[in-house]
Amino acid sequence: MGGHKSVKTKELYDEYMITGMVAGFEPIEVERASGCFIFGSDGKKYLDCFSGIAVTNAGHGHPEVLAAAREQMEKLVHCCTYVYYNPRAGELAKLLADIAPGKLRKSFFCNSGAEAIEGALRLAKQFVGRREVVALTHSFHGRTVGTLSVTGNSGRKKGFGPYLSGVAFAPAPYCYRCPFRMGYPRCGMACAEHIADTIRFQTSGDVAAFIAEPVMGEGGIIVPPQEYFRAAVEIVRKEGALFIADEVQSGFGRTGNLFAIEHYGVEPDIMCMAKGIADGFPLGAFIARPDVGNSFKPGDHLSTFGGNPISCAAAIANINVMRRDGLPGKAAERGAEIMRRLDAFREKCRIVGDVRGKGLMIGIELIADAKKTPAPDVAKKARMALREKGVLVGVGGVFGNVVRLQPPLVMTADEAAQAADALETILSDLAKAV
Repeated sequence: MGGHKSVKTKELYDEYMITGMVAGFEPIEVERASGCFIFGSDGKKYLDCFSGIAVTNAGHGHPEVLAAAREQMEKLVHCCTYVYYNPRAGELAKLLADIAPGKLRKSFFCNSGAEAIEGALRLAKQFVGRREVVALTHSFHGRTVGTLSVTGNSGRKKGFGPYLSGVAFAPAPYCYRCPFRMGYPRCGMACAEHIADTIRFQTSGDVAAFIAEPVMGEGGIIVPPQEYFRAAVEIVRKEGALFIADEVQSGFGRTGNLFAIEHYGVEPDIMCMAKGIADGFPLGAFIARPDVGNSFKPGDHLSTFGGNPISCAAAIANINVMRRDGLPGKAAERGAEIMRRLDAFREKCRIVGDVRGKGLMIGIELIADAKKTPAPDVAKKARMALREKGVLVGVGGVFGNVVRLQPPLVMTADEAAQAADALETILSDLAKAV
């Protein structure tokens, strides 16, 4: 068994770190990482197909990102971006305005995805002058009280309520497990149309915003039908509410476009970002239309560490690398290669119920039988067996039965084939054993 933590590190974790919220660690002590690979302290090499949960999109330790951060570190580490003028924050804000879809132009910087979501919700309420929010079942937006309030997944919320009021949930566009027991496209986009009923029957008519992930990450890599967001956002805007796109996990090239919402031909009023924005340096942001962004008044919002100069410098370099090297296009190409193989494999492997994704954001839903009974235990075994073969993946979904592939976008064709080979071998073996 390779890759186990040193006794010292595990003892330090056990004695001094709060870890009870984690079901189990991967038994790997990470020594270093480069490109698509992580190296354990025991010398074992792993193909990283999870990227620290979709963070190191440009690869671990990209030299240009590191150089930009290193150069900035020698000049300025911290000044508080919302007390003094921070040149890197201004440059990054302009760059985000250049690459963001539609009229999105004005950014606020924070430290994480959860903070970005919290700020975006606050901004929407301030602009619209209303207080309620519509979100989706199966969604995940963060682990603060506010973001859990708009998260539609009881597994993430249990034991810590009550949460904030004024949130209504519409059914997720989860075609494999359609909440209306219908199939696409004969369903007539019932999940999107149901948003009108959600507003009519679950709210007081005081809706400020509809928040949704263009591709639902923690929910199990749920990919909405092409027409979904056009129908959903049209309903919401008729009510005078804004559309907030949560691109925390799906942004920065992961799905084959710089931002996943671009696949759907809909422009958000506010968009939230984090994870892949700075290739591993902590940074979050939300960007809004100018009229929306200008609605904050003095004292409405702030962040001590938001827009840290080092993280902003890393983000600028990261985005420039993505655009120059065409990483979104490479994600689309590698993802298509993996999806073709897994789609064909699904036809002959009885435990694979569904394969779905966009670009290098791919989910493999495992089932126990023809009734689509979720198989979370099999998913856990798959992750462990893949790790022993030197391939790291995630496991998620509301039932814990979805194997998640979200590797760095610099993945080569050979590395993609290595991941697909390992998946086919492991899942075939597990299908024979259950």
